[in-house]
Amino acid sequence: MLKLGILGLGEGRSTIAAALASDKYQLAQICDASLEMCKLRAKEFDFHNFTTNYQQMLDDKNIDVIAIYTPDHLHAEHVKQALLHDKHVICTKPFIDDLSKASELLKLSKLTHKKIFVGQSSRFFEPAMRQRSDYEAGLIGDLITIEAQYHADHRWFLAKGWSLKQSFKWLYGGLSHPTDFIRWYLPEIEEVMGYGMLSSNGAKEGLKNHDTMHFIFKAKDGRIARVSGAYTGPTQPAYRDSGMSTILRGTEGASQADYHELRYAVTDKTGEEKIITWGDAKLKHYFRFEGQSHHAGEYQNYLDYFANSIENDAIAYPDLKEGIGTVALLQAMDRSLETGKPVKIDDILKEYEPNQ
Repeated sequence: MLKLGILGLGEGRSTIAAALASDKYQLAQICDASLEMCKLRAKEFDFHNFTTNYQQMLDDKNIDVIAIYTPDHLHAEHVKQALLHDKHVICTKPFIDDLSKASELLKLSKLTHKKIFVGQSSRFFEPAMRQRSDYEAGLIGDLITIEAQYHADHRWFLAKGWSLKQSFKWLYGGLSHPTDFIRWYLPEIEEVMGYGMLSSNGAKEGLKNHDTMHFIFKAKDGRIARVSGAYTGPTQPAYRDSGMSTILRGTEGASQADYHELRYAVTDKTGEEKIITWGDAKLKHYFRFEGQSHHAGEYQNYLDYFANSIENDAIAYPDLKEGIGTVALLQAMDRSLETGKPVKIDDILKEYEPNQ
């Protein structure tokens, strides 16, 4: 059984619940810079081994894995310190916000022989896992194109003061999820072109950056994909328009995975159509807290997946390289919004690694 430490107890709340329910981990310690947050989680989960000092967690030689859920700009340093202290690492997305730090982390990972897993949790929801399994089994033939979206009425989110700061962008906070689905199936994205706008709803509330975006991706083999996001307006009912959805179109069939609704549809190469939904037991597995604000089930799925990768000495995807690639893609998307022009991902990488 792996001993787990959790750093950052906001989003880390879901991972606390996941670790306590998993038979592959023993929760060893939780950590947050805020003593009040530590006390809140200790009371909520009746787990009282907490600290506000990350160094104390790093120095605990019994801890095998550290799961990191701190603000984006702290990820690189927190991952670095975990590796230097002989820990495997889970880091929430986006992996890092500064690509100039990627080379050091790549070298350090090779030197320490420790595994790094990027917590793209959406891949570990039931419909997404079923869609991937069917795709790998050849059920829809060869992939032609992908369409992914994340549309949600998140006007309530703007009540959080930090969401109105210049540094907050829905591109990274929301659209990174469907963008990761694109990269899962088309990892070799060459170029991206996008347009974005700030809606009147977002502008009225003081939002600084785009809340509505559409992008087209081109892979190195010529295949294309698209992704869209809209975050400050009403949406259709969930039975008509899933908040997050991924459609794969293949040479012999097509499939659609609807995220929160636990709904999956596939037309396979025989022409047979299937619609699959998961019942209350699965809903309770995923949504253990109020509403759908924390998805402990997908975190438990990826914790167990990572444990298996350690046990079998296998790569857990998204790994370090894939996490860096996704950040480069998101930065290319950001630049395309700013310039109104297509941006090549290699150009972004070369700015940080001239010999890339």
